[in-house]
Amino acid sequence: MVQEETAEPHGAGQRTVPHETHPWYLVIWLTGVDYFSTLGYQPGIALLAAGAISPIATAILVAVTLFCALPIYIQVAGRSYAGLGSIAMLENLLPGWWGKLMVLILLGFAATDFVITMTLSASDAARHATQNPYLHPILGDANLALALVLLALLAAVFLRGFKEAITLATWVCVPYLLLNTIVLGRALFITATHPSAIPHWINALRAQGDWKHLVISAAILFPRLALGLSGFETGVSVMPLIAGDPGDDSADRPVGRIRKTRKLLITAALIMSVLLMVSSFVSVLLVPEEAWREGGEASGRVLAWMAHEYLGNVFGSIYDFSTILVLWFAGASAMAGLLHLVPRYLPRVGLAPEWVAYARPLVLLLFGINVAVTLIFRANVEAQGGAYATGVLVLMFSASIAAAFSLWKEGRRALSGYCWAVVLVFAYTTGANIVERRDGIIIASIFILFIVVMSGISRYWRAQELRVGGHSFSSPKSQQLWDTLVGKKINLVPVRSLDESYCISRAEGLRRYYKLEGQLVFVHVSLLDNRSEFLSPLEITVRKEHSHSVIEASQAVATANAIAYLSEILKPSAMYMGLSRQNLMHQSFRYFLLGEGEIGLMVYSILLHHWEKTPEDDIRPCIFLLSQ
Repeated sequence: MVQEETAEPHGAGQRTVPHETHPWYLVIWLTGVDYFSTLGYQPGIALLAAGAISPIATAILVAVTLFCALPIYIQVAGRSYAGLGSIAMLENLLPGWWGKLMVLILLGFAATDFVITMTLSASDAARHATQNPYLHPILGDANLALALVLLALLAAVFLRGFKEAITLATWVCVPYLLLNTIVLGRALFITATHPSAIPHWINALRAQGDWKHLVISAAILFPRLALGLSGFETGVSVMPLIAGDPGDDSADRPVGRIRKTRKLLITAALIMSVLLMVSSFVSVLLVPEEAWREGGEASGRVLAWMAHEYLGNVFGSIYDFSTILVLWFAGASAMAGLLHLVPRYLPRVGLAPEWVAYARPLVLLLFGINVAVTLIFRANVEAQGGAYATGVLVLMFSASIAAAFSLWKEGRRALSGYCWAVVLVFAYTTGANIVERRDGIIIASIFILFIVVMSGISRYWRAQELRVGGHSFSSPKSQQLWDTLVGKKINLVPVRSLDESYCISRAEGLRRYYKLEGQLVFVHVSLLDNRSEFLSPLEITVRKEHSHSVIEASQAVATANAIAYLSEILKPSAMYMGLSRQNLMHQSFRYFLLGEGEIGLMVYSILLHHWEKTPEDDIRPCIFLLSQ
């Protein structure tokens, strides 16, 4: 991507520091290669799903686009302006492990959305190539092989490094829209000069019932056309690339960037709505049924068929090339989206190994998944449509819930009520799509299971990291006392309570049974309310009491890790830690989920793990594990 950014590690309110930004009317094409590229297959899918009533079903799709999806993502843009979309909003609304689980589930659906975008786009691009009259004698019907080649090329480009995305998106998307405008304009002219086409279509509609029956049938069939809703999540994910007003980067809420993102979303939705309606109308009038049926000449490429049929093979081939290019670039946009999304969530909360934050290993993993999905579906565009729609619709459903909850918490009850109505629309659409085409939920479930299992394994393996994001002091006096302890011969004693009588009793017991050199320093760690976080900075308070010192460390995510961190920077001569002697399995779960558990053994294990990575540091404390 063109831009890299840094952000604070928490959800929807993140502030970004962009390295390079662009006007919204240029960034729109980066969204457009995902959104507008669906014209390559959407009219054909609409005809397969609804036949003669596809224009009515498409009109319902346009209404849902303009009055449901667009208002929801206008709200998302105002609350998740770091490019993390609705997932970040829900993470903030559901803190703790429930929030993390929700993020993993939504990432599974997002992975379904983006992966199927890559595989479906490659499959449809391959179909356009193999059906071209000049290329068909060379390529034959090798759709599957060509789709795999396109996916390999996509992976190779990202392995080498993908830059200047906005410039390329502009040069790919703008000619594609111009060519579509020419094709649709020619189709409208032919429709106007053949007056029998519209009466023939009206007769086909009358044969299916009155207008009420047609509208109800179209509403029932509309979820099959849900691919035409794709692109909104991409629209908010590119927000960091949009140049806002002066001062946006230093503001808590970049008002200019939010306003211009909303312009981008509205413009993209209006352009796509017009193109969808016109393409659906001319397709049902001009394309014969035997052509758009599965296996026909126009199957999955209705507009390309019209380009060849009504504008000649030379123009049609130019249109095919542009369509192949925009579909391939839609896959590139999806790949960039996953490379942006996954590292932002999983490694940050310890739910993925650190290598996931690096692009090349993640590209190879995604390429392997793409190949598997393409082979499973045999590069069939229609078969992948259900899985794609499931990913898109679940993300929109979650976005509508996040917007409704956020507006309700802000006291904007009327807008919240509108969003709850949208929730019902997307609940119906998502449910109908899942019932009709179960392959989508199956693919998404596989992704979710894979992500959850790998996240649990990663969190287990990374549990022995120090897991402290630095430290600060509560007062200058605390820092002064801290400096008198660092590197001195002190005896570090973690305790569960700082009650004065308990500390005095503990000090007397240690001096009675151990030969102590240097002063005792009691350490007490207070944990965050949200123990599901992986990293957190400590706030340290130090005070002197009688013959010993006391260190209070608050805001930790795990007691043992915080103690190990303090030991590494204090460099004590000895550590004295008690053992609870409770059930180790129970203690392991308490440590994994709550940051508590068998503290002494875990501190020892964490320090050993850290020392293996830092062999050059030869200052090690003596560790005593005491049976209490």
